[in-house]
Amino acid sequence: MKSHLGIKTRAVHAGQCPDPGYGGAAAPIIQSSTFIYDSAEDAAARFAGEKDGFIYTRWGNPTNEMFEMKLAELEGMDSALAVGSGMAAISTTILGSVKAGDHIVACKTLYSGTNTFLTKRAPGFGIEVSFVDPSDIRNFEQAIQPNTKLIYLESPGNPTLEIIDLAAAAGLAKSRGIRTVIDNTFATPINQRPGEFGIDVVLHSATKYLGGHGDLIGGVITASQEIIDELWPTFIELGATLSPFHSFLLVRGMQTLPIRMAEHNGNAQKLAEFLESHSQVNRVFYPGLPSFPGHEIARKQMSGFGGVVCLEVADVEKGRRVMNAVELCSLTVSLGDVKTLISHPASMTHAKVSPEARAAAGITDGLIRIAVGIENVEDLIDDLGRALKA
Repeated sequence: MKSHLGIKTRAVHAGQCPDPGYGGAAAPIIQSSTFIYDSAEDAAARFAGEKDGFIYTRWGNPTNEMFEMKLAELEGMDSALAVGSGMAAISTTILGSVKAGDHIVACKTLYSGTNTFLTKRAPGFGIEVSFVDPSDIRNFEQAIQPNTKLIYLESPGNPTLEIIDLAAAAGLAKSRGIRTVIDNTFATPINQRPGEFGIDVVLHSATKYLGGHGDLIGGVITASQEIIDELWPTFIELGATLSPFHSFLLVRGMQTLPIRMAEHNGNAQKLAEFLESHSQVNRVFYPGLPSFPGHEIARKQMSGFGGVVCLEVADVEKGRRVMNAVELCSLTVSLGDVKTLISHPASMTHAKVSPEARAAAGITDGLIRIAVGIENVEDLIDDLGRALKA
């Protein structure tokens, strides 16, 4: 598409392809595992890569391709690869980028699944990992070794929303010939496009804001065509294929992504301001608050601060009472849903992370994560206000 078009226009039109068979205006679901060849010669040419055309859905599917095109367009990247989940995006990218004997530098504030993969799975492949405090780019520089091949980032980080200076991280990595990867799930391409700051690979759990309605599982990797081509064999061998039906839901859902994110951003800002002034709250984590340590960097690289707010109460018992007292907020994991979700990381999303690692990442026992939905924010404030009185 034309690069001058606005983000809302691209969200609606990018990757959209009317049904070629019947002329249906909506993007079709090509729910097929295999594809018919015109002849034996046609099949041979497709398998040899001498001719364009679909072969087998694990190798590519028209509906999946529409989702890939839309996401790449929104992120401002050359290409994308749809995969079966956010963890599939993470594992495919890491295993496709490093090998035994290589070293990764990662920020210590990470999604628990990523943390588990890097601490428990990667060493089994002979991959060494160092975790650093991402608040100072010098920590990444000091952790780099001669065999460092990858710097892995999250910004905002999960769950404490730590902000990383993306331009500084990308500049450091490029000066050393190191690939950079970021999980951009919390921000979405509406609020932040890491490629514009020099980041090489951008990942998403499409389960979250891209889908937006809590009814699908998916993931996506976006990067230059060269990097996607490099990762593609690993993707094929791992078999992390996204369902065409879920791609259809993503193509449909992403058309409203800019509108939904505006509501998520606005509601989260107002809720964070309310919580910051509440006597029962010790601390609030939200990049949109001037009191937040990463606020100034977030202002420079984000156009919106996202829909996740974290608050800290005195201890685990008070956290439990808040969780049990809410009525409008749904007590569950995940984020990015149109409805508000509330969770307790220490006992839910980060339960498999060691207490020492949780403490190092700033995840206290009293930390509560709220994935703010698009309801009337006054109702959410009333619900949390009542719960905090408990």
